[in-house]
Amino acid sequence: MTPGALDGVRVIDAGVLVQAPQAAALLAQFGADVVKVELPGFGDQARWLPVELGDTRSAFFAANNRGKRSITIDLHVDAGREAFLRLVERSDVLLSNFAPGTLEGWRLGDDVLSARNPRLVHGAGSAFGPVGPDAAREGADLSGQASGGLIRATGVDGGAGRNLNRTAAGRRRRHG
Repeated sequence: MTPGALDGVRVIDAGVLVQAPQAAALLAQFGADVVKVELPGFGDQARWLPVELGDTRSAFFAANNRGKRSITIDLHVDAGREAFLRLVERSDVLLSNFAPGTLEGWRLGDDVLSARNPRLVHGAGSAFGPVGPDAAREGADLSGQASGGLIRATGVDGGAGRNLNRTAAGRRRRHG
């Protein structure tokens, strides 16, 4: 196998659904060693998005978690936090996309993480950003798009068959 640009880089994917897991999957594709950390008993919510009813497999989870090793750590308890921090000590990058304040609530804020590994790069994302009136809101891709109005651009205007993604020529003909 041809070495990747990120060979030797260790990444912790502590994210859920799309944002962090998809970014980590891309890093794995370029050769990074990615460790997916999931909470016990539930894991990443993407695991529960099957293609059809009755099918327990999730193509969505598989696509966003390809090329990773996976472990379960309970970040709510001291032993779990300590295990996570030992992993942080040996890693280069941490990706997370919890609501702001979640890691701090688990006593795993940036101050704790950087004390254990000053060179750690922590990429943190959330649906509504780290500051502002909606910062503490939980959400994922669609809720962020809907809140910002972006989702309207990909939907239908006024019902079935009237897609907003019309050509500019078509708009000019109808509107003068």
